Amino acid sequence: MSQSYKVAVVVGSLRKESVNRKAAEALTRLAPENLQFEFVEIGDLPHYDEDVEAAGAPAPWTRFREQISASDAVLFVSPEYNRSVPGALKNAIDVGSRPYGESAFAGKPTAVMSVSPGGIGGFGANHHLRQSLVFLDMPVLQQPEAYVGGGYELFGEQGAFKSDDTRKFFQGFIDAFAAWIAKTAA
Repeated sequence: MSQSYKVAVVVGSLRKESVNRKAAEALTRLAPENLQFEFVEIGDLPHYDEDVEAAGAPAPWTRFREQISASDAVLFVSPEYNRSVPGALKNAIDVGSRPYGESAFAGKPTAVMSVSPGGIGGFGANHHLRQSLVFLDMPVLQQPEAYVGGGYELFGEQGAFKSDDTRKFFQGFIDAFAAWIAKTAA
């Protein structure tokens, strides 16, 4: 039996019916049984402020840091806002990486999928996020790259894939991520 891994799922969109949340949920349904997923919410995180940190971390920061720390790996699924990551996701990265030298993210294998209604599939957000993850010492899955365009046309009822080609792509991505975790997890 293969080793079991706990994967934190961070969705960059705050919308309940977000296509990125649907994509993340679809990935978890396709994943090998040795991956257990926990969605880590970011919408309640106050903006990072070092002065607030010095006075005592707010409970949502502590909760977020503990959930990330307890994971073996992190899966990011995010839209693109203005050719970059949404502000809530950037704030979550800042919260999880502080205080300096105590990053909850350090060393955790990660993968990034960006989903967008547009044709380039969130390419800018995907690469901006990867830049931060490299600095955070997170080994990032390089292939397959996952810039998913036409996001509003991917899923039908109860999150079912509308296209077998999309399902196959998602399956290949999550299988590659599972192999990446097994190869790089500490």
